[in-house]
Amino acid sequence: MSEHTPTIEMRNVSKHFGSVIALSDISMKVDSGEVMCLLGDNGAGKSTLIKTLSGVYRPTEGELLLEGKPTRFKSPAYALDAGIATVYQDLAMIPLMSITRNFFMGREPTVGWGPFKRIAWKHADRVAKQEMAKIGIDVRDPGQPVGTLSGGERQCVAIARAVYFGAKVLILDEPTSALGVKQASVVLRYIAKARADGLAVIFITHNVHHAYPVADAFTLLKRGTSLGTFRKDEISREEVLNMMAGGAEMESLDAELAEFQRSDQESKARQNGNTASLPGGPQQAYAAGDQ
Repeated sequence: MSEHTPTIEMRNVSKHFGSVIALSDISMKVDSGEVMCLLGDNGAGKSTLIKTLSGVYRPTEGELLLEGKPTRFKSPAYALDAGIATVYQDLAMIPLMSITRNFFMGREPTVGWGPFKRIAWKHADRVAKQEMAKIGIDVRDPGQPVGTLSGGERQCVAIARAVYFGAKVLILDEPTSALGVKQASVVLRYIAKARADGLAVIFITHNVHHAYPVADAFTLLKRGTSLGTFRKDEISREEVLNMMAGGAEMESLDAELAEFQRSDQESKARQNGNTASLPGGPQQAYAAGDQ
């Protein structure tokens, strides 16, 4: 693969559900060792796009290229085998099962053959503990339920699992949306490490403050269309926020709020004037004093 061939690329991809146009003419490419942040508000088309990338949906128009070769996935399993790993918001983990079981779910290492084949739990426990240690999480007992981990640590289990099984492209669906500041920092740190390990990372979020520190480029979506792709040195954090929120909409909202505030002040002023003219009010007291 030449250095100019992106690891994954979408060319003029559209996705229709009957008469509903979920995606329209989306183009995007991500190189290895790069974090592409896919930004957009709710309903922008982020979920449809990642499901198209990961084999859940087939594009209605356009093409998907993996390492320069046109690709059409029959199912998410085919995408996973090709090296596209997606970590969804719900993580697809079972809280009451152990860290090791969740780490190797469906891909358990075995020993023996035929009717004597069995899962190599000691090897699995050792690998799970080592892989978590690589991302700075010290797991005392890989046999503990994964539900005992924090939200950020569970995200890291899912990411470490994808990397261990040979992912070339790592797609993260809102990994920090339900996390606190400290837990989100753990996930962002590992995203940066995945980039350093040479993965092409697609980080889906609507939080610019989480995206900007780790991103190399941004693709902004709005109502199923792309507002463009920008390198980090081409756009500031404030400009990204303005494009996501919609500059015209925000200006209109500011004007409406200013009008509400002005009307409220006028209403209070009229009420104060009426109160002052009532019997026993300040004007009558002033007149009585003159007499």
